[in-house]
Amino acid sequence: QVQLVESGGGLVQAGGSLRLSCATSGHTFSRYAMGWFRQAPGKDREFVAAVSWSGSNKYLVDGVRGRFTISRDNSKNTMYLQMNSLKPEDTAVYYCATKYGTGYDLEHDGADYWGQGTQVTVSS
Repeated sequence: QVQLVESGGGLVQAGGSLRLSCATSGHTFSRYAMGWFRQAPGKDREFVAAVSWSGSNKYLVDGVRGRFTISRDNSKNTMYLQMNSLKPEDTAVYYCATKYGTGYDLEHDGADYWGQGTQVTVSS
């Protein structure tokens, strides 16, 4: 059974930083693309970033590019999202997701498995 567990969320002031982690089990991590989504109160879930199974290909949406960094450690079956220069509009529940295969377009292809989410709150 595939499990994804997010951690690292919390309350931070605007301009601060957080590092989210997504620990996985139950599958061959290195054969899956990984990604982050978020859902703000009253809004639909939106795609944030994705990384290919090797870690060599990455994509982040415009609103976070330059502030967020996505990475993975295949030896630890874990993915990360380093979030710097946080803004109040980054406040959301952040979910990690995974999709089998070489493609990493989770934004359009969707995901096979999801985590339960971790809350990020940025105060102004």
